Amino acid sequence: MTRAMFTRANIVRTLFLGLFLLFTFVPLYWMFITSIKPSDDYLAVPPVWFPTKPTLLHYTAALFAYRGLDGLINSVVIAFAATLLSTVFGTLMAYSLARFNTGGQHLSFWVLSQRFLPPIATVLPIFLIYRFVGLHDTHFGLIIAYTVFTLPVTVWMMFAYFRQMPRSLEEAALVDGCTRWQALRRVAIPLAAPGIVAAAVFAFIACWTEFFFALILTSRTAFTLPTVFRAFLGFQGAQYGEASALAMVSLVPSIILGILVQRHLVRGLTLGAVRG
Repeated sequence: MTRAMFTRANIVRTLFLGLFLLFTFVPLYWMFITSIKPSDDYLAVPPVWFPTKPTLLHYTAALFAYRGLDGLINSVVIAFAATLLSTVFGTLMAYSLARFNTGGQHLSFWVLSQRFLPPIATVLPIFLIYRFVGLHDTHFGLIIAYTVFTLPVTVWMMFAYFRQMPRSLEEAALVDGCTRWQALRRVAIPLAAPGIVAAAVFAFIACWTEFFFALILTSRTAFTLPTVFRAFLGFQGAQYGEASALAMVSLVPSIILGILVQRHLVRGLTLGAVRG
């Protein structure tokens, strides 16, 4: 490659990277600015890029007047519980599929195919069942729904991970006197830890951002953070400041989780956690 071609390639690469960063960070910046703007600056012309008198009034209104804090606590409890259950059951099921070919060669694809179902096809029967058995508007009911909802992706990611892991490592543990459960706990699980972390992060993000099931299956008790946003849109106008403030708050758990598991997440994805 000549020097001129190399320079043009760098310019194109930098241009695309700059456009990507612009597309990603400008909406976040505008959302943050809107969350601290006085109401008079929302639709000002020319736009106000930074308010002269920033305020935290929208944060207190979103968290307390609109019950955003209750939705945040519910989301944390439900998302972490569903992620834990989905990760544990998904890992065990994927190990069974990868090592013992449980259910034959088609069961693994059938599990993944459950994710192809549109939510509208299942939400009404689930709503009627929940009303009948008393799980409607309960944390436990939404945890069950989210666990089932995220289980196919968790199983498929861990299935690919276990399948590319050498069987000889577990066979060596069995020869040394370990039982099958001990080989799983002491050999397979530690080696699969990056993949488990990657699957757990995907499950958490799916639970944290899910809206449709939470809207139908909850009302006044177990409602989650995404459903609170509907309160900001009314026939008299939209509460841009409160909506932006709550959106900023909703980013915090995801960012903290991403920072904590970044090393395991990158390793899990690059070692084959998403290979088909």
